[in-house]
Amino acid sequence: MSKYESLWQYLQKDGRDTFQLTFEEIKAIIGFDIDHSFLNYKKEAKEYGYEVGKISLKEKHITFNKL
Repeated sequence: MSKYESLWQYLQKDGRDTFQLTFEEIKAIIGFDIDHSFLNYKKEAKEYGYEVGKISLKEKHITFNKL
């Protein structure tokens, strides 16, 4: 099980075509701060019907797009 499993399940349940989550919202979902290791896990989102779009470190949010 991936440490980001709860995030991927959240995306799948949400179902919107495109949306953004802030780093704080993601922390509330997964229970820990997002870090650079996220880049190694982002490909897992495809198994749940999403891809990770733009990651904004300045604005502290991530865009997710439905496949």
